[in-house]
Amino acid sequence: MEPNALLDFIAQRRSVRKYDTRPVEDEKLMRCIEAARLAPSACNSQPWRYVAVTDPARLAALKEAAFSGLYSATAFAKGAPVLVAIVSEKPGLSAWVGGKFRSLPFYLVDIGISAQNFVLAAQSLGLGTCYIGWFDDQKAARALKVPSGRKVELLISVGYPAEEPAARPRKSLREMFSRDSY
Repeated sequence: MEPNALLDFIAQRRSVRKYDTRPVEDEKLMRCIEAARLAPSACNSQPWRYVAVTDPARLAALKEAAFSGLYSATAFAKGAPVLVAIVSEKPGLSAWVGGKFRSLPFYLVDIGISAQNFVLAAQSLGLGTCYIGWFDDQKAARALKVPSGRKVELLISVGYPAEEPAARPRKSLREMFSRDSY
């Protein structure tokens, strides 16, 4: 890999909010799931389960459950041909204890790392994605038949971009980085 290739690739990633109607090939979706599966996690607990929704009837039910009423601000996701739910699983004992001592839910950090693997894999395959945190997680869980004691933490919309989103402004290095002390 060229020295700047990965950084350039990461810099090109955009959150896609408009999708065309082409279906996502199962092979591509499964490559994204494999990338997510390979993510590191605290104590190797892998506290996630991915649920990809592609069946038109189930997808319509999930979209209606997740993005209506108060959550209609993220209704753009109704245009995506695939929604992927990330459900938190119970972390291993070591990760749970460590999280309690640090007052940091490691499982959420782990899910974020895994989700980033997913979206970068999607980008490498020509797919667009958007992380969605604003949705009705309880109704989404019912639509997905998630067992009690589990929670839908994140949704990712997936599909072929209908247009190339513009780059969003990023903080400068000076605003977000320092060396040796804050």
